[in-house]
Amino acid sequence: MGKRKSRYSVHPSLQYLNNVMANMKAKTGRSVDEWVAFIKKSGPKTEIERRDWLKKEHKLGTNYSWWLAERSVGKNLDEGDPDAYLRDAERYVEEMYAGKKAALKPIFDRLLELGLSIGDDVKACPCQTMVPLYRENVFMQIKPTTNTRIDLGLFLRGAKPPMPGRSPPARMPRATRARDWASDQRTRPRTRQ
Repeated sequence: MGKRKSRYSVHPSLQYLNNVMANMKAKTGRSVDEWVAFIKKSGPKTEIERRDWLKKEHKLGTNYSWWLAERSVGKNLDEGDPDAYLRDAERYVEEMYAGKKAALKPIFDRLLELGLSIGDDVKACPCQTMVPLYRENVFMQIKPTTNTRIDLGLFLRGAKPPMPGRSPPARMPRATRARDWASDQRTRPRTRQ
């Protein structure tokens, strides 16, 4: 049986991570594998100590230190792998809409369908707590905020900020517009403008 095509796309950050990992030897003098071997041999015992040690003793940036310390203790070894991300993306959405939030899944599915229908270049790239939709940048975010409500944030290029006192909720600080959908079909969506 063939593999089912995911309706999700690989998150743009994976390309950044893969570029960083590919260029690590040129930037730091060691490849990822060389760093991991060095850390295991000469570094402190815990991940947190290793992260701090890499920053202080070897002058690596926060991201490099974080990634290398994690890998040195066996974490996130498949980070940057597109197939692993797509597998995780499916799981993220399943977990977001499990249990008490299961009634929100049909609303999510419809919002996702509408977002993806905007154009062939639209990509949905789930994270653990929300699903952002991208073109060149994020333009929409779907988030199950409570057991009975989904928030939809729109990031409209060139849109003026909302009127004072009518700003998007703090849970979507970058949104220029936000809308709530309740799982109770008798509840009408509320719009914040």
